[in-house]
Amino acid sequence: MFTGIVTDVGEVVDVQRGAEKLRLTVACRYDGATVDVGASVAHAGVCLTVVEAARRGNRTAIATDVGAETLAVTTLGGWKVGDKVNLERSLKIGDELGGHMVSGHVDGAAEILERRDFDGMAHFAFRAPAALAKFIAIKGSVALDGVSLTVNAVEGDRFEVLLIPHTLEVTTLSGWKVGDRVNIEVDQMARYAARLVEAGGFAAAAPLSPLAGRGLG
Repeated sequence: MFTGIVTDVGEVVDVQRGAEKLRLTVACRYDGATVDVGASVAHAGVCLTVVEAARRGNRTAIATDVGAETLAVTTLGGWKVGDKVNLERSLKIGDELGGHMVSGHVDGAAEILERRDFDGMAHFAFRAPAALAKFIAIKGSVALDGVSLTVNAVEGDRFEVLLIPHTLEVTTLSGWKVGDRVNIEVDQMARYAARLVEAGGFAAAAPLSPLAGRGLG
């Protein structure tokens, strides 16, 4: 599990393409002694398993394998050497939950429709995949390229977010431009609520007993 609070911005230093998978190596500032093989690290919101971790110069190089399903629904297939990547290590018991609960299981890619910069901030409008639009609500949470953000407006499959200066400074989001596709993970609570409604899980409330609220003593 993750929180959508980016803890480092890494750099893609190697891309090896195979028939059924992609091996990515990302250099970061994490202490290599604390990154175990088998650990989970979110790369632009995608939970990937570390298969190698070694020093490369003054940084730690983390290698991960990306399977066909992940390549099909995320932007990782288009990554190249030199690209910057939002990174977040998995949540530990006792860590501060500063964003919202994020699984790292990206649902798809959203397209940037508009960008407007003002007062050091940036306002973005996106088009979500049609199947995901019902899970996005005003004041709700969404993870975009691994960053926990609050939804400011929704109309159909279009939604908007506002990025404050700090977020632009410590993530890759300052480089977003119109036409870019970004990884999106919708809020888990919204997903479960929608599933319950579809399955008829919200039954009508039972009528109160005539004795409800009355003192019996």
